[in-house]
Amino acid sequence: MPTIAKPKQTESKILTNHNAIRDFIKHHYRHFNSAVIVDAADAYVEHLKSGGKMFMTLAGAMSTAELGLSLAEMIRQDKVHGICCTGANLEEDIFNLVAHDHYKRVPNYRNLTAEEELALRDKGWNRVTDTCIPEEEAMRRIERQVLKFWQKADKEGKRFFPYEYMYQLIRSGEIEQYYQIDPKDSWVIAACEKNLPIFTPGWEDSTLGNIFVANVIRKEVSNFQVVKSGVEQMAYLIDWYKANTISKPLGFFQIAGGIAGDFPICVVPLILQDLKEKCKLWGYFCQISDSTTSYGSYSGAVPNEKITWGKLDADTPRFVIESDASIVAPLIFSYVLAK
Repeated sequence: MPTIAKPKQTESKILTNHNAIRDFIKHHYRHFNSAVIVDAADAYVEHLKSGGKMFMTLAGAMSTAELGLSLAEMIRQDKVHGICCTGANLEEDIFNLVAHDHYKRVPNYRNLTAEEELALRDKGWNRVTDTCIPEEEAMRRIERQVLKFWQKADKEGKRFFPYEYMYQLIRSGEIEQYYQIDPKDSWVIAACEKNLPIFTPGWEDSTLGNIFVANVIRKEVSNFQVVKSGVEQMAYLIDWYKANTISKPLGFFQIAGGIAGDFPICVVPLILQDLKEKCKLWGYFCQISDSTTSYGSYSGAVPNEKITWGKLDADTPRFVIESDASIVAPLIFSYVLAK
C-alpha cells in the first residue's frame, strides 16, 4: 500500500513561533471577547494537561478557508482526538489539496450582480464567500477517484463511513499526482495519519453525498447501503465516546453551529437518558460563533442551557467566543501549540 506523500518544499516550511503568538495574545487580549480567547485557550491547555482528550466540530466552510494550515498541526501534536464536521468540510479539504492553484478569489464578492454570479456559474465556478471552487479540477476530479472505492466496496459487499472512503483514497496514492499544496497543510491527511474518526452527520447534503446518490440512481453503485448512515455514525460515536472517557472526561471545541455541533454533543444524554447507562459529561466546552444569542436558536444558545439537557455540568469550564472562526481559531490553535 502506498504511503502518504511526503511534504513538498512550500510555504508551510515557514516556522510559526507559537510562543510569541501566545505571549502577544496574553498581553493584548485583556477584555471582552478577546479576554475569553485567553480563558478558553488556557482551559483547553489545562484540560489536556490533566489527561483529557479534545473533540472538535467544524461547521461553516472552514476547509475552504484553509483551516488545515493550523488544524493539521493540532491533530499531529495530539491536541485533537476526534472530529465531527459537515460533509462539505470533509471533502473541501481534499478539493483544496488537489486543486488549490485553480481556485479563484473574488475579493469584491459583496458587490457581485446576479448576472456576474451567473457568469461564474457558467464557467464552472462554485462560490464560497470570496473563494470560487473549480468544478472540474476539484469536484469532478475527486468524484472520478472516489467512485472507484464506492464500486469496490459494492462489489465486495462492504460498507464504510464517508471519512473511511477519504482515508482509502489518500492511502491508495491515487491522487498524489494532483497535490497542489503541502500535504502537511491538509487536516484530513493529518487525521488519516492518526486514524482519527471523522463523523459527518447529514453527509448526503454535501457535494460528494449528492454525487453518491446520483451514482446509485444511475446504477454505477448498486445500493445506498455502501455508505453507512447517520444513525450508524451515532452508534459508533457512543462506543467511541465511552472508550475515550474511561479515566478522564472529553472536551468539546465547537467551531460554528449547525449539525456538526448538534449531532455529537447529544451522545451524552443519549447514553444517560436513553440507554440508562452511566458516563461522564463533557469536561470542557467552547464555541466560536457569530450566531446571535436568541430564543430557540440551537447555534445561538448559551452553554448554560446545555446543563439542563444533561450535556454539561455546573462546574464544566464553558466559553462562547462571539467572533469569526477563520480569525479566532488559528490564534487559539497557536496558543495551545505553544510550549
